[in-house]
Amino acid sequence: MTVDALTDVAGLLVGHATRTGDGWLTGTTVVLAPEGGAVAAVDVRGGGPGTKETDALDPRNLVQKVQAVVLTGGSAYGLDAASGVMAWLEERGRGVRVGPDPAHVVPVVPAACVFDLGR
Repeated sequence: MTVDALTDVAGLLVGHATRTGDGWLTGTTVVLAPEGGAVAAVDVRGGGPGTKETDALDPRNLVQKVQAVVLTGGSAYGLDAASGVMAWLEERGRGVRVGPDPAHVVPVVPAACVFDLGR
């Protein structure tokens, strides 16, 4: 079996939104891991990388799985899209448990952005 797309990986869900027109040409993609999370890794490069929570993926850290990954435009402004994904996951009790109540979770959602603000 050949795997050519993220959606070919069993259990992953992918959503995307694009904004175009009036000088806009940007978008955001969310890769949602199955319940229980997924193992992830990162390689950050470039002279001005824009990332959020990618340090959590270092194998020396406590985090073992992510609940989602956000890839976005909008430069550093786009990274805030991960906050909406975190809120959605938290409402569903998905994340690293941080208390005795199943609702006490912190979703791990690494994000990376590209600079697409030039007009």
